[in-house]
Amino acid sequence: MSPSSDLPPSTPVAPLEADMLAMGRRARAAARALALAGPETRTRAIAGMAKALRARSDRVLAANAADREDARAGGMAEALMDRLALDPARLEGVAAALDAIAAIADPVGVETARWTPANGLDIARVRTPIGVLAIVYESRPNVTADAAALAVRSGNAVILRGGSECLRSNLAIHAALVEGLESAGLSPDTVQLVTTRDRAAVGSILTGLDGAIDLLIPRGGRSLVERVRRDARVAVLGHLEGVNHVYVHASAEPDMARAVVLNAKMRRVSVCGAAETLLIDRAAADSLLPLIAADLTAAGCELRADAAARALVPLATSASEADWSTEYLRPILAVRVVDGVDAALDHIARHGSGHTEAIVASDPVVIERFLAEVDAGIVLANASTQFADGGEFGFGGEIGISTDRLHARGPVGAEQLTSFKYVIRGQGQIRP
Repeated sequence: MSPSSDLPPSTPVAPLEADMLAMGRRARAAARALALAGPETRTRAIAGMAKALRARSDRVLAANAADREDARAGGMAEALMDRLALDPARLEGVAAALDAIAAIADPVGVETARWTPANGLDIARVRTPIGVLAIVYESRPNVTADAAALAVRSGNAVILRGGSECLRSNLAIHAALVEGLESAGLSPDTVQLVTTRDRAAVGSILTGLDGAIDLLIPRGGRSLVERVRRDARVAVLGHLEGVNHVYVHASAEPDMARAVVLNAKMRRVSVCGAAETLLIDRAAADSLLPLIAADLTAAGCELRADAAARALVPLATSASEADWSTEYLRPILAVRVVDGVDAALDHIARHGSGHTEAIVASDPVVIERFLAEVDAGIVLANASTQFADGGEFGFGGEIGISTDRLHARGPVGAEQLTSFKYVIRGQGQIRP
């Protein structure tokens, strides 16, 4: 008997797992080629993606209509239906976002610092691609295009796994992305889409595909993000829910407060930057809260309030403890009357998700204290929380809003999808 006969037989690799591992190997090879391509090549590829997406708009919209029909028949919630839906205007917005990403400065190779210490070495810190990204997301076909363009802009290959509810839409968009890559001479493996609805594909991605994946980004509901954080064997950049607050201080200018609160909640209720809780100072509540509430209810928003707020807004229902920590993604707003900035800061610290927080005030001392003390990826003064968007930041687009504290926080654009290395030039120095 040979020594090897005591070893257990090798475990066969299932077809799906084999396909996913092969996808990882192709992505790794494409990442090396992309990192060496010049910024002009990456720009041409992204511009080509936008051009192809416009040329294929009829096919994309037809695929999306089929996805929405199935989703509606399956009883998908309205907030998710809104995220899934594409129409000509939204699709043009996706293409325009690609144009914007093509126009931003390429971050790869940018020198962010340079110095010479006492040893005489010339040391530079230079931006580099991360390598291979994997993005797992739900319901939003626009993410397919945004993520691909930002990955290419930052020199990263990417593996995309969208929700099964928008697979047709993603396939149609991906075809345009591949056309754009090939028009610039880049490998189609630079942007790969998982084409199966089998959830086991997500499990394969969580393993890291035998070391192929460098960074995993989940974008979806709490259950998805928590599963990824719990089970992933690779670095994760988290995008948790947006339990966002607008705090109206006693010094707030009334018309500004009304406009900001209404926009923050109702401009688009299904986005992660939508406000979910209104905090209003007791000193301003008597005069201002009924006006804000009237604006919101006229726009179709349901209010769930504490006792002090319900005394001023009889149409509001009673808020439960769970309401203070809920991301509704629907026309529902929790309302609480607070005793000044200390109480507002305490409420946000206890119930906020670290996504986006806003204050409306005219007192500069209060504003600066709020901006300094609130722990969130985005903090605004006298502006709507709906500006929590990489496009509005001038990033061209975003992968999502990171609620993590390490590597990247807030909108994740091309620059946030790079790492760095130290490049050192010497003149023969040796260390004593």
